[in-house]
Amino acid sequence: MISTAPDAALLDAFDEAGGNGKPRYAQLTVCWAKSEADARRTAHEVWPNAALRGTLGQELPLPSHFEAAAAMVTEDDVAEAVVCGPDPAAHIARIDEYLDAGYTHVYVHQVGADQEGFFRFYATEILPRYATMAAAATN
Repeated sequence: MISTAPDAALLDAFDEAGGNGKPRYAQLTVCWAKSEADARRTAHEVWPNAALRGTLGQELPLPSHFEAAAAMVTEDDVAEAVVCGPDPAAHIARIDEYLDAGYTHVYVHQVGADQEGFFRFYATEILPRYATMAAAATN
């Protein structure tokens, strides 16, 4: 199962359709930057499609249609859909939404140019929490 929404009902339907015990992967989009303002601005510029509603993000036939739809998206809209900034608690809270829903793996998709900063942040601020949880689960 692969999804982009922390929807427990979707996972229940997956189980009922034969998915019980199989891996459940989620994609979480974030924009790490040194400040929340920079991250919000970058996310809005680079990944406004995260805030498109309904099937607009999947069903538009031409790039120009995506551009027109994205033009209606505000920075605030994107910040609701994408975790923005350097606050570890915000990143952890969103990851935990997926884990609480029943996902077994969470793939974090960083938008923006500062990939090295993102990896340092996750290596020091985020991943140690989950490594501790994984170790506790296996003991």
